[in-house]
Amino acid sequence: MQVDKKELILGSLFDGSGGFPLGGILAGIKPVFSSEIEPLPIRVTEKRLPQVKHYGDVNKLNGADLPPVDIITGGFPCTDVSIAGKREGLYAQRTGLFFQFVRIVKEMRCKSNGKYPKYLVAENVTGLFSSAKGEDFRTVLEEICKIKDSEVHIPGLAKWENAGEILRDNFSVAWRVFDSQYWGVPQRRKRIYFVADFDGTSAGKILFESEGLSRYSAESFKSWQAAAGSAPKGTGTAGKICLNDQGGNRMDITDEMTSTLRAEAHHPPMVMESAGFCTEHSAKSRSIGYEEEMSPTLRAGVVPAALCFENHS
Repeated sequence: MQVDKKELILGSLFDGSGGFPLGGILAGIKPVFSSEIEPLPIRVTEKRLPQVKHYGDVNKLNGADLPPVDIITGGFPCTDVSIAGKREGLYAQRTGLFFQFVRIVKEMRCKSNGKYPKYLVAENVTGLFSSAKGEDFRTVLEEICKIKDSEVHIPGLAKWENAGEILRDNFSVAWRVFDSQYWGVPQRRKRIYFVADFDGTSAGKILFESEGLSRYSAESFKSWQAAAGSAPKGTGTAGKICLNDQGGNRMDITDEMTSTLRAEAHHPPMVMESAGFCTEHSAKSRSIGYEEEMSPTLRAGVVPAALCFENHS
């Protein structure tokens, strides 16, 4: 894949607490702007990524007014297509913000005569495959393709595969399901990732072949491996026993793996053999209390934290 040797620039929509910008930094990409409305995630990114400018609500943004970027990312809301929700579909109020994502990208490309952004990266839950009997996933693919070619039509399928690619002469779109448990996170968390290359056919190469990535090297991958954690026998796990509520019907016991939180779960996952830090002690002693294998109860004004320790030997 031929790319300019200049530093790649990234803009993040539906930014959350800065996952895509952080990934960009680890890959040598410079994040310059984000869009988010939730106060707490914004506070996190303002603290951790002070160089990134916040633009607020995607409904109020015009892509022509944003800084032009090489890569635009977005984990658009999953609430209306998730199997844990009411499944109102892609056109519902929250997941329907996907269309704002597409609008903003089109506006930026129109302003820059099709030069920016060159790439799009999006993410959502695997429930998108089956939402509206697969029609919502088809629509997402088609709308992404129409950013480059308004005449594109994507046929529907009864069942979508976990990975695939759309190739045209002058652009490409690919999708793939990733599970966080294989990327250094002690949790089963499957997500669909979309990549679009609006100027070439490299979307599949980017998504399926790590060596095809711009600036890929064994050294560059050490950064995200270190961030995820490293255990002697794997990519990095908590090394603890977890109790995972399955909708109140049963409790699953898993080794070194926590389940994704669900709307109908009556208890959050519980991690055994942890240590507790209680901020309540800081008021008088100017310290944070610590006790092994003990997490304090919830009290007004304080936030206890349970930590899982990894073996970094």
